[in-house]
Amino acid sequence: MTADISFLDLFLQASFLVKMVMLTLLGMSVASWAAIIKRSKIISAAEREADTFEDRFWSGIDLGALYQDVKKRKDDIYGIEEIFYAGFTEFARLRKTNPSAPDFVMEGTGRAMRVAVAREVDSLETSLPFLATVGSISPYIGLFGTVWGIMHAFIALGEVKQATLAMVAPGIAEALIATAIGLFAAIPAVMAYNRLSNKVSKLEHNYATFSEEFHTILHRQAMAGRE
Repeated sequence: MTADISFLDLFLQASFLVKMVMLTLLGMSVASWAAIIKRSKIISAAEREADTFEDRFWSGIDLGALYQDVKKRKDDIYGIEEIFYAGFTEFARLRKTNPSAPDFVMEGTGRAMRVAVAREVDSLETSLPFLATVGSISPYIGLFGTVWGIMHAFIALGEVKQATLAMVAPGIAEALIATAIGLFAAIPAVMAYNRLSNKVSKLEHNYATFSEEFHTILHRQAMAGRE
């Protein structure tokens, strides 16, 4: 008998509640892996986009020309490009209507970039709370299935006159599988959550730093325009 067949046999012999626990955990595991793969791709793309755009930004390119290039792709931009676009758009709008009030212009520009940063970070953090939930509750769901399965096994054991290890072992084994599946679902989710959260935190810091640097550049332009 192979390990796969043994697992299938134990699953089929388990009580209805334990089966539901196993299926729930397997579903959570599949969903968490889908979220891990999708979120990893999105965050990696955001990291590459940030590096590429910052290289262009600090290459000495004219900010107006860079803005026009980004504006052409405004429906497809994200990450640090979105922050740049939001800040420059608000700066140009306020400067046009309030040319002699640089402080007012920069206050609005800073606010627009902070909102853009918050939105980008919220977008990056999508699915991370789900991974945290899977990582925290899966072991307990598995433990619940194990406890219930062991109770079921001992109740069945009490109905026979002579108990042997061969009689109780299958029931205990099928119950323990629930805990194993719970750990199988939880461990990758926790590891991915910690890794992806760390990446998002670094990107958030990068976005905030860029916003401050860009704000300083625009502030110099606003003050020069007033003079």
